[in-house]
Amino acid sequence: MSSDALYMGIDVSKATLDVAFGSDGELVQVSNDEAGVARLVDRLAAATPALVVMEATGGYERLVAAALATRGVAAAVVNPRQVRDFAKATGALAKTDQIDARVLARFAEAIRPKPRALPTPETRELEELLSRRRQIIDMLTMEKNRLGIAASEQMRRSIKKHIAWLEDALRHADKDLDKGVRASPVWREQEDLLRTVPGIGPVSARTLVVHLPELGTLNRKEIAALVGVAPLNHDSGKHKGSRSCWGGRAVVRDVLYMAALTAVRHNPVIRRTFTGLRARGKERKVALVACMHKLLTILTAMVRDRRAWSPS
Repeated sequence: MSSDALYMGIDVSKATLDVAFGSDGELVQVSNDEAGVARLVDRLAAATPALVVMEATGGYERLVAAALATRGVAAAVVNPRQVRDFAKATGALAKTDQIDARVLARFAEAIRPKPRALPTPETRELEELLSRRRQIIDMLTMEKNRLGIAASEQMRRSIKKHIAWLEDALRHADKDLDKGVRASPVWREQEDLLRTVPGIGPVSARTLVVHLPELGTLNRKEIAALVGVAPLNHDSGKHKGSRSCWGGRAVVRDVLYMAALTAVRHNPVIRRTFTGLRARGKERKVALVACMHKLLTILTAMVRDRRAWSPS
């Protein structure tokens, strides 16, 4: 990158986009709608920035990110926590939309995160279906807990009625997910491949297909760091701290944890890893995280080589 390359930051909110042209350049604001985004993208395309960075805001960033990708402008959507930590480290403690846009521009210039390809409309639809399924399961759990402590028969009838409705909604969500995955030859092939592994069920396979498209394209260390199952050091001088896993993609990590619990019982390779670690005195949770790591390594090798599960 040349020293005069332009790095830009966009602070995204529901109604507006605050844009910083470099760490000390112009600040502009446009509406976060099709008209405002169109004007902004025309200007950004003419400015030819080296990189545009914005935070993930629960979906409000999708319109501008898609428009930038369509025009061939390099853009990265990053974790807000990373940007906030960067702001604190550089002494930017105040927080307004314009300040945040400026911080994002400085973050882009200093860190230079890699632009990530935007998900296709079909992928976004499956992401929403998976998210909705998790929401329904959470609501089912809460309602079943309430049923156990309900004092009156009237309240129990009301809760049971809602549970029945949620269970029906869950069945419909599963059908929609199955229809979406099976409609794509690529997704169908990858799901069938992943499900040959003992411990990987339909929900785990579909979550990996949708939320971890890098599976099979990275080495074992890179994919473990991306998901958040790589133990990180915490040492200083003579002090040797305990290793811990954090960051990464929580949705993928959650399904890997459940898959590892099943694999410990039914997958001979993962069971051997788990029992060996426990025999050496490792805590149960530490052993399970190691099993998640091993399971992820196996899955990425299978997808890379397009080979079904084999205990060998």
